[in-house]
Amino acid sequence: MNNATSLNRSFEALTWGALIIWWGITELIKSMPFGAAVLGFGLILLGLNAARLLRGLPLKKFSTTLGILAVIWGGLELAGIALRLPFEIPVFAILLIAWGLTSLAIELFGNKKLEA
Repeated sequence: MNNATSLNRSFEALTWGALIIWWGITELIKSMPFGAAVLGFGLILLGLNAARLLRGLPLKKFSTTLGILAVIWGGLELAGIALRLPFEIPVFAILLIAWGLTSLAIELFGNKKLEA
């Protein structure tokens, strides 16, 4: 097994550990807003890809996209709480559509720099 594969596996193992710990924290702190929990998951996934980028490893489409969507989702959820909007934004549905459109665009128009 080469060094890049070994390094990538280490990054993924660390990320899974961080995600599970964060999940536990969100379960313990019942008063934590849902948006903060989702935002944390997104930041952990983006941190994984930042580490890959800094070490010259290729980014992964799935975890990068999921991280970006989670950050946006968490931010919008927190903004809705902070702004006390008189209506509910269907954030999850909107992000699913955005994710699908992004996946289609990448495949149709090609961004071969990202690895599956």
